[in-house]
Amino acid sequence: MVRLKSGRDLFHRWEGNPVLALEDMPFRCNTVFNGTPVKIGNEYLLLLRVEGQQGYSFFALARSRDGYHFEVHPEPVMLPAHDRPWNDYECAGIEDPRAACIDGTYYVLYTAVSGRGYRIALAQTADFLAFERLGYISEPGNKDGVLFPERVNGLYVRLDRPFGRGIGSIWISYSKDLLHWGNSRVLLAPRPGYWDEFRVGASAPPIRTDAGWLEIYHGTKMTSSGPIYRTGAALLDLEDPARVLARCDVPLLSPRTDYERIGDVGNVVFACGAVVEPDTSVKLYYGAADTSVCVATARLQDIVDCTLNGSKPG
Repeated sequence: MVRLKSGRDLFHRWEGNPVLALEDMPFRCNTVFNGTPVKIGNEYLLLLRVEGQQGYSFFALARSRDGYHFEVHPEPVMLPAHDRPWNDYECAGIEDPRAACIDGTYYVLYTAVSGRGYRIALAQTADFLAFERLGYISEPGNKDGVLFPERVNGLYVRLDRPFGRGIGSIWISYSKDLLHWGNSRVLLAPRPGYWDEFRVGASAPPIRTDAGWLEIYHGTKMTSSGPIYRTGAALLDLEDPARVLARCDVPLLSPRTDYERIGDVGNVVFACGAVVEPDTSVKLYYGAADTSVCVATARLQDIVDCTLNGSKPG
């Protein structure tokens, strides 16, 4: 059984964190956070959420050869749409992208924000510099959408977080074409008395392992000074991902450093993706305090073992 040392996290923070902050941006903005990673060949790409000085969010792109030292493209790569019908739902910004490669095509789920609420939007890209919007794939009041990196039983699979009656749970849905979704059901709900008792949401696109689909997710606990965002994991059945095999009882990454505790929104570690390296180490990219982008690493097997052995389904 994997036991975490008292006061320590399973994920190890890179000593040079944060990898990107306001000072690294080549254009004026308020802050940068919540970047989704992909690795193409030997190059790492991070699609970043940037909050502009106007107050709304858009996307920028950063590149790296080692996954730690990034250079940001000189201009934003995706702005809220100006043309209808897209601008009806993006006029207050686009947020929190999550990228997945399915059958050789890169898809990005992101949150479209307007006075009508939050909706999950779908785009595709070949180079992360130009994006084709494909559609809005949720009703209002939904965010934290991630796609499985392959079809399961011939169907695309999505996790998301619709919000109703004050409860935010992770749901699972299925589609034949990525645009029309159904057979939705609750997958993971907040757990009273745990670190994720207030709200949960998908973070990284699920990772296939021998033990099941590994979903790294975020959970919040409400305190007298506000919510604390932490990172945990669950394992889902490979053939029936609506079946939860295991769920960690303890968080794998918690806000502990100054850059995670102090910022636009304090006490936040919020992952939007991970890269599994050839040596099976995992680079987890996360937003810290809604103010910077950071990276932490762990062995894939250690994450799986902790989820399996320190948890029970539900």
